[in-house]
Amino acid sequence: MSFLPHLVKPVVLGALILTGLPGFAEPRLELSDSIDVATEEDPWLRQSVQIQDALLEESIADGALPDPRMTLGAANLPTDTFDTGQEAMTQATVGLTQRIPRGNSRQLASAKKAEMAAVQPFRRANRRAQVEQTVTQLWLEVWRSEQSIRLIESNRGLFEQLEDVAEAGYTSASMGSRQQDVIRASLELTRLEDRLTALQVQQASNREALAEWIGLDQAQLAVTDHVPRELLGELPSAWAETATDSLIRHPAVRATDQLIEAQNVDVDLARQSYKPEWSISAQYGYRDRAPNGEDRADLFSVGIGFDLPLFTGNRQDRKLNASVARLEAAKTERILQLRGLRAKVRAAVVRIQRLDERIALYEKTLLLQMEAQASAALTAYNNDDGDFAEAVRARIAELNAQVELIQMKAERAGNMANFRYLTAESSEIPTFSMTRYQD
Repeated sequence: MSFLPHLVKPVVLGALILTGLPGFAEPRLELSDSIDVATEEDPWLRQSVQIQDALLEESIADGALPDPRMTLGAANLPTDTFDTGQEAMTQATVGLTQRIPRGNSRQLASAKKAEMAAVQPFRRANRRAQVEQTVTQLWLEVWRSEQSIRLIESNRGLFEQLEDVAEAGYTSASMGSRQQDVIRASLELTRLEDRLTALQVQQASNREALAEWIGLDQAQLAVTDHVPRELLGELPSAWAETATDSLIRHPAVRATDQLIEAQNVDVDLARQSYKPEWSISAQYGYRDRAPNGEDRADLFSVGIGFDLPLFTGNRQDRKLNASVARLEAAKTERILQLRGLRAKVRAAVVRIQRLDERIALYEKTLLLQMEAQASAALTAYNNDDGDFAEAVRARIAELNAQVELIQMKAERAGNMANFRYLTAESSEIPTFSMTRYQD
């Protein structure tokens, strides 16, 4: 359906020829190019990669043993003289202690960070889908305002000629034109100018919003005349059956699944607190010679230490309960997430179906009827058998219907963009497997 009005050629106006939409030699802004630029220039995606790298580095660090602890000291000094050779037990000591964390806590701490890192690829996939959805909506707003402006500008000449006709008829008194017809024609032309100005302001605002994603220079380009084919296509015939399968593979849901895996590891990590933490220590003691010059043997000590998690009621039990509660909360979040996505899919589908019905009604019936009504009203006025105001109203109604059709097509494409985002599937593969730390 062309957006140009189907204009009649009234006798009084002669052969009214409407110029087509002007051609553009400058490059046009494709939606696909806008999406590519916005995705490539999105700093969030680079930040996500940096977060993933940081978590993977922390994963390796958390899996390592703690640094050993060295101690230097003097033991058993006599307080009366502080002579290191006075007493046999006086010694200079150097010790080394190595702490061994509880159970598999090192492996589990490493695994948790790796699981958290594996969330980022899904978040990036979701972000790319969100950027595509957002840029598509902004591009469609620019397209809608641009198409509406071009449609109104192409009709401005008709309303100017209607004003001329009213003035000519009033001046010559040959067509029964009244002064109010002249005023009405001038008023409607002024309203058309105001409407055009409002659309231009809206278009400038839409371009500024799009410029946030693709840059100001690109956003100033005229968009293509037609909405991309993928946004005009039909809904999948079995969308109701496939939507649920698609939703569980949605990158946002996959990210939540990965967070649940990380929370599972956190529960296992909390269970390790019931196990003792070990430490191994060794100490070397140097003894000075005896007052009579006799050598004294140096001393070496070694030992093993561990704590006793006996009173677990207010520490270990509480931490484990908290971890389990967080795990259940994450599972509930997934349920709510799927429910919300499912509801949004249904809403988008209903809107698309209703808009398809309205667009078909406009293109096949309503616009043809309004064109016939406008033509008949103008013909009646030309034959002194109709009211000028009615002829103008009919033309305005036809123009409004054409503008509304543009809006409906943009809205329909926007809802299809929402549907495509909501049913997007992630092909990302986690970089970590739970088998890394399982015995």
